[in-house]
Amino acid sequence: MAAMDQLLLVAGCALATLAGAIHIYIFVLETVLWRRPATWRVFGLRSQADADTTSDLAFNQGFYNLFLAAGAFVGVAIVGVIEPAGVALVLASMASMLLASVVLISTSKRMLRAAAIQGALPLVAIALVLSALATRS
Repeated sequence: MAAMDQLLLVAGCALATLAGAIHIYIFVLETVLWRRPATWRVFGLRSQADADTTSDLAFNQGFYNLFLAAGAFVGVAIVGVIEPAGVALVLASMASMLLASVVLISTSKRMLRAAAIQGALPLVAIALVLSALATRS
């Protein structure tokens, strides 16, 4: 592996790891802390009753975020052992995170900040990993 493509791949994997960590944080918010006012206000809910009503949905959504993070972590972990499989898993996880952020912003413009937090790192990770692959000849 040439130095440049290796550097790009490592940088992409580092950002994928950070994106996974953000999704673990979101998992905790949606599954463990959902019914706390400080948490449900972040998600735009107006009352404890709203938080209680949506808690099952949030719990389910939290696990989606956990599984996306797990895909990123496993992909990064196996890049050094079975590179094609690791890269594929990193790209699939990052694409899912990025597309989820697009869906988020398309449903409500007030979610721009949340969508940027959710999608910026995956976007750059995808660009770096694909650049690493493209620099190989």
